[in-house]
Amino acid sequence: MARILITSAIPYINGIKHLGNLVGSQLPADLFARFNRAMGHEVMFICATDEHGTPAELAAAKAGQPVEEYCAEMHKVQAELAKGFRLSFDHFGRSSSQRNHTLTQHFAGKLDENHLIREVSEKMVFSIDDNRFLPDRYIEGTCPNCGYESARGDQCDNCTKQLDPTDLINPHSTISGSTNLEVRETKHLYLMQRALRDKLEAWIDSKTDWPVLTTSIAKKWLNDGDGLQDRGITRDLHWGIPVMKGDQPWPGMEGKVFYVWFDAPIEYIACTAEWADANGKADADWERWWRTDKGAHDVTYYQFMGKDNVPFHTLSFPATILGSGEPWKLVDYLKSFNYLNYDGGQFSTSRGRGVFMDQALSILPSDYWRWWLLSHAPESSDSEFTWENFQASVNKDLADVLGNLVSRVTKFAKSKLGETIPAGGEYGPAEAALIADLGARLRDYEGYMQAMEVRKAAAELRGIWVVGNEYLQSSAPWTAVKTDPARAEAIVRLAFNLIRLYAVISAPFIPDAAATMMAALHCEDWSWPKDAAEALRALPAGHAFSVPENLFRKITDEERADWQARFAGVRT
Repeated sequence: MARILITSAIPYINGIKHLGNLVGSQLPADLFARFNRAMGHEVMFICATDEHGTPAELAAAKAGQPVEEYCAEMHKVQAELAKGFRLSFDHFGRSSSQRNHTLTQHFAGKLDENHLIREVSEKMVFSIDDNRFLPDRYIEGTCPNCGYESARGDQCDNCTKQLDPTDLINPHSTISGSTNLEVRETKHLYLMQRALRDKLEAWIDSKTDWPVLTTSIAKKWLNDGDGLQDRGITRDLHWGIPVMKGDQPWPGMEGKVFYVWFDAPIEYIACTAEWADANGKADADWERWWRTDKGAHDVTYYQFMGKDNVPFHTLSFPATILGSGEPWKLVDYLKSFNYLNYDGGQFSTSRGRGVFMDQALSILPSDYWRWWLLSHAPESSDSEFTWENFQASVNKDLADVLGNLVSRVTKFAKSKLGETIPAGGEYGPAEAALIADLGARLRDYEGYMQAMEVRKAAAELRGIWVVGNEYLQSSAPWTAVKTDPARAEAIVRLAFNLIRLYAVISAPFIPDAAATMMAALHCEDWSWPKDAAEALRALPAGHAFSVPENLFRKITDEERADWQARFAGVRT
């Protein structure tokens, strides 16, 4: 039994996430967690909400709530949506937890002890009317290069030129619209990432099995331009983890907090400690997942995230871990994803374009979405959600292939053969051929799942469903029952075992449908098949069954058109 630690990129607290966010990290991580549990491994699957930074403060102000209250409320919302999509986290924590406060301050202290923290004086734009320093992206003005009037303080989205806020013509605060700005000097702590460049490069080079997407992004940030840069780890904000040295304010950093990029990844560790706290466990129970001197030496750690998060998790967070000089677990495999686009354009949180997690669950159960998203995961390139493709996938894969087999078998058996699995004769050449085919396909499926090749795994699973349908169609028990009842019973007995097999191996993708199939079979044996021959004899003659409701309904053309129009505009 292996020990598998899994983390997915933690969603920001500000608002409900869209389907592109979901398929870029949490959903494939859940697929992998469910598969490894089914294979008998010990799994710790961790996620949390990322709650600090300016966007949280602004969202709270817009909602008319104290930021602590807003974050607590939105954490509950995101936790419920995660449950709705059947994301099987062992714990869904919060980066604002006391555990994360303590660990973040601990890491900063260790980095300082190792001479990897330096104090930097810098000039930043201060909004007098807002009474706060403004992060670059909260300053807009006219680009001095191309004249675009909505250039941000860090970059012009029109000509892509990198900018400083002081470069902008007629700058204003995007918080209040105020032009009453001035440049003031402030001091911040910087993590000296450049001093760790050789260690980071050696570590990245050792990961020869990482996806090309992950490695290429990591090396680009490591080497392009001026290469790896020292990075600020504090900000002039109110909401966040106070900058402390030991149990005292860090001299010169009074009133400041740690920058969200620094504390958020540390929450992976803190969240596991929160899991221990929530379950009445000792520190040793979470340290065995994260401290290589306390048991984590035999843990394999997997991270799942969109490509925009890769630089922080291949450079900045590892710099924190390596720089601490302590025996913390580093990620072994980082599975990164490209972007999911939406119906000819992009998902847009600000414009409400696309389908958001709450909206998705309001129109169809989670399995419909899980299947489409995972079977179209943006692994090797960006992929696109279209309503036509979604409708076709649901109707053909889920309703016509899997759902149809379950319905035909159970209804036919009950109407013609009684309410228990029939006995019949022995399996013949057709069954032997099916078993051989399924055996090979199962091994391929397991291989794709272990390698986290999500789309290939989904395609193989669908292929397994298809060969069962082809067997049923060619064997035609509804015809055989008229001339050779024993043969018809043998076919149906095998078909019931196919349903159980499909339930077990499909559960990582579509857990609710899998549970429905198992309930119809009055079966609680979820053991993963060792081989196809054994799996197709698991349910004996005389075993009771029920006829379930249809596993999946088809999406009509009218529904598709309605949803396409509804989710094209501004979210209300």
